[in-house]
Amino acid sequence: MKFTLRLGAALLLSMLFAAGFGLVALLVGFHRLNAFDRSIIRFVQGSESPALSHVMKFFTAIGAGLPVTAIAVAIGLILFFVLQHRRELILFVFALAGSQLLNVVMKLAFHRERPDIHRIIQAAGYSFPSGHSMGAFSLYGISAYLLWRHIPVLWGRAILIAVSAALVLAIGVSRIYLGVHYPSDVIGGYLASGFWLASIIWVYRRFEKNRKQT
Repeated sequence: MKFTLRLGAALLLSMLFAAGFGLVALLVGFHRLNAFDRSIIRFVQGSESPALSHVMKFFTAIGAGLPVTAIAVAIGLILFFVLQHRRELILFVFALAGSQLLNVVMKLAFHRERPDIHRIIQAAGYSFPSGHSMGAFSLYGISAYLLWRHIPVLWGRAILIAVSAALVLAIGVSRIYLGVHYPSDVIGGYLASGFWLASIIWVYRRFEKNRKQT
């Protein structure tokens, strides 16, 4: 019964994330979020300083490229050699690779140009949804999901969730601060990645349930 409830929760979450992304995408397509985006950008960039720019560049750096690869490899090695979870490792790799592919496809579909209000760094490619936001949500989200049950104490689990959420949020905000994404790009990235993770977790748990019954 408990397992079935968790399956239902994962499916419900995937549908809610999908609906949320669809709404944001629709509003972006009809240019209904322009005022919202620009007001948030002005607010975030209003606190610009050399020190804060260094901090934001750091969070952007750990949201893609070599740092993400290193973190992903380290977590993968823990899953394979320390926890000996081969199937969970497959889920982990599938979550990250699928999120990346989904982001590429959606950016090509929406063709949204990046903001030109005030750029602190340069970035190429289309803007919606944010690849850094999707990548961070997928990496730290699936990591928290897979490591959760291996932490025996409640406070340890709370720290895991808090750190994961803080990293995802900081990476998303850094993209707004640095002027390379609209807030709606970041929100859309979170929702798209949330849909992806909830969907593949649902499929994974269904597979595990069927495997145990045979």
